[in-house]
Amino acid sequence: MSERIVRGACPLDCPDTCSWLVTVKDGRAIQLRGDRNHPITRGSLCNKLDDFVAHTQSPERLLFPLRRVGPKGSAQFVRISWDEALATIASRLREVRDRYGGEAIWPYSGTGTMGLLQGAYGPARRFWNVLGASQHRVTICTIAGGVGTGFTLGRNRVGMDPETLRFAKLIILWGTNTLSTNAHLWHTISAARAAGAYLVVIDPVRTRTAAAADLHLAPIPGTDAALALALLNVVVAEGAEDHEFIAQHTLGWPEFRERIVEFSPERAAAVTGLPVDDILMLGRRVAHSRPTGIRMAMGVQRHGGGGMAVRTITCIPGVTGDWRYPGGGAAYDTRDFFRGNLPALLRDDLLEKPVRSLAMTRLADGLLQVDEPPVKALFVCAANPVASSPDQIRIRQGLARDDLFTVVVEHFLTDTATYADVILPSTMQFEHADLHTAYGHIYVSWNEPAVQPPGECLSHLEIFRRLARTLGLTEPCLFDSDEDLARQVLASDEPAMAGITLEALKEKGWLRLNYPDPFVPFANGFLTPSGKLEFRAERMLEVGLDPLAGYTPPNESACASTESASRYRLALVAAADHYFLNSMFANVSRQTRRAGPAVLLMHPEDARERALETGVEVRVLNDRGAFSATLQVSDRVRRGVVATTKGRWPSQVKGGANPNATVAERDADMGGGAVFHDNMVDVERSS
Repeated sequence: MSERIVRGACPLDCPDTCSWLVTVKDGRAIQLRGDRNHPITRGSLCNKLDDFVAHTQSPERLLFPLRRVGPKGSAQFVRISWDEALATIASRLREVRDRYGGEAIWPYSGTGTMGLLQGAYGPARRFWNVLGASQHRVTICTIAGGVGTGFTLGRNRVGMDPETLRFAKLIILWGTNTLSTNAHLWHTISAARAAGAYLVVIDPVRTRTAAAADLHLAPIPGTDAALALALLNVVVAEGAEDHEFIAQHTLGWPEFRERIVEFSPERAAAVTGLPVDDILMLGRRVAHSRPTGIRMAMGVQRHGGGGMAVRTITCIPGVTGDWRYPGGGAAYDTRDFFRGNLPALLRDDLLEKPVRSLAMTRLADGLLQVDEPPVKALFVCAANPVASSPDQIRIRQGLARDDLFTVVVEHFLTDTATYADVILPSTMQFEHADLHTAYGHIYVSWNEPAVQPPGECLSHLEIFRRLARTLGLTEPCLFDSDEDLARQVLASDEPAMAGITLEALKEKGWLRLNYPDPFVPFANGFLTPSGKLEFRAERMLEVGLDPLAGYTPPNESACASTESASRYRLALVAAADHYFLNSMFANVSRQTRRAGPAVLLMHPEDARERALETGVEVRVLNDRGAFSATLQVSDRVRRGVVATTKGRWPSQVKGGANPNATVAERDADMGGGAVFHDNMVDVERSS
């Protein structure tokens, strides 16, 4: 019996982007383990991947193209050939394009895989550019905070290298449940704590990570920037600002200092709901702990003021001078340290004329309200928006339109796939090649195919190559091989890419980008127009924003003076589940058993007011929708906040809805980001 080890990389929407090793025996994957030589992975994979080998071999996998034969949403399909599927899709796309123009086609992609080749940002965009389709904006996860980071530092996806947190004396995990969503960073944090570092978690919920910290602060959701300003108020009151760093490396300090002075701990306590003493205590630690490293994640910016929150938090090390030191600064997203040739991958030069963009967090509006032209064809790839996007009820209404032609590329029959006219079966990570960067470290990885695809599954790249042929398209780059595409991306003169070749990646599996270790990212200046960290960014005026870092209140949170805040008195947080990744693995029986039923955490005083107790089934509702959960009365949430987890498929829970049924399809302050944690609800006993 033949047995071999194949190097690869985890494709999940996670900062860790682990390097893995697949054991293959007689053409079948039999074991998956982490690469012990990778500095981040260190030989371990997260609990979400415990059943991944079986997941790839699931009897529920879609193995053949399908055509709908029942009403949309009924999950009634028949098997068809690839020739029929491609001919049907090509005919309908051609018909839509001829009648309404290319912009009537919406290529809707998500983060089901984070690969540069097979994922949301891959060369499928080349194909859609040739057709003149609307461009899809991936706004569901990181964009508000990314834009906020860019206004402060000059590029959206840069910050401190999280690996250098090992040098920090104070670590603040802000809006991140690291043990559940960024688990491999914990080794670095533990090393710092062993050397005397103090760990603070700022999160509205006492998560696994918060419970393991030295200090946990639980602000009202959406008030993080107010807390950041108050911490800086303490720094200034202590006389601990780094005058030399501010003078040499920042812009707009006098105005920003005035704003800081106005935001006293007492004022912040009234906004955030935190005790004044806790704000003072943490502020003094920030003032006198060098270096201080702040790790943020996406939860901190999923509200109406999310972009400004990340921008203002990123300013903290600009005041304290922590950007000087290894282990100092703030990290939100590291992807822009990768300096590959992404324009060569996307090929926006193939557009005959500019086209509109459509935001993935506005799918319901896009399907029900967008006109001139209306969306007449929807092509969904690596996404399950019925489960994962805001305004769930209206999304279903849009997908149910008789005049909408929908294609879904999938592994399983998801809630979204049930609305498709044609379903195409796609490969999983063991079965295709891909190139991976990361948003939680500065390594790049190559995923080598380990096994042959099951049934008639095709990779995303091969699907678009075949569809291009069926449509009779002649642009040569639409037919580039996977390895040719990887080489095009890696062909870069940027110093960060020195030595990063496909051959080198294939040999080792992964490589560190060409930065020193330890890495102090802005030692030679910031990436802003001024070359300095910008407390005041004139560019913000161009998009109608306050140019000075500050606090932008959420839209609906308990601290906002809005109709929703008065009608619905509980702020809902629906964070990542420990066992699911977005909506992935919610159909894996072992993971659903480990996760248990959908639970809603509620503070004892809020439960007492509503005559509710642990174990009762409740309905969580607002004027957008409702979902069901089992109540758990707990002080893990503060009064006025309720918490659950995201990711469950609506079809698999009572009532056919998950928390996104209650979330508004509304934009954050920057980039059109989603507002999942800016959501007022009430809770009642189920009848």
